[in-house]
Amino acid sequence: MAKRKGIDLCDFDHKSKDAVMAFWGNRAKARQKQIEAGIADQGERAGVTGGKNMDGFVALIKDLTEANGLPHADIHLKRTLLTLPGYFRPTKLWDVLVIPDGKLIAAVELKSQVGPSFGNNFNNRTEEAIGTAHDLWTAYREKAFGEHSPPFIGWLMLVESAPRSLRSVSARSPHFPIFPDFRGASYLQR
Repeated sequence: MAKRKGIDLCDFDHKSKDAVMAFWGNRAKARQKQIEAGIADQGERAGVTGGKNMDGFVALIKDLTEANGLPHADIHLKRTLLTLPGYFRPTKLWDVLVIPDGKLIAAVELKSQVGPSFGNNFNNRTEEAIGTAHDLWTAYREKAFGEHSPPFIGWLMLVESAPRSLRSVSARSPHFPIFPDFRGASYLQR
């Protein structure tokens, strides 16, 4: 019997730390670039609109994909090649698509959340993640991507470690009880 090969994590600890550092560095560069051009966005938005903040994680996903059996797969990273059909909307733009031999095997979305509005943004991101997954799975069921094995769907969320992201969530439901998992939970569990 052949021995199963484990997953090659590609020095994940080191590369993920580098990706987090690149995230903060790219935000600072985007903010500085806007200041120098005299067009700075308000508040935290100046560091978001540059579009490169999660590139370190894109590189890590590419490394993981190639190291684990798909070195020649079409790993799409260019914006013009990242759109898939949806079911409840015409299309969805993803951050990384892996499509070897015309078969969708992975779609990954990368998001970040930096303060100060953790509560509302957290709820919005939760709804977005659930809606995106439901849309993709329904499109898959309806054979929007052809007939083949189900793809991997990833949603990577980088949340700033800050006092407000570690604080308990206040949740109220006047008509029905809230599930116990949400009572006293923080946005970011350590």
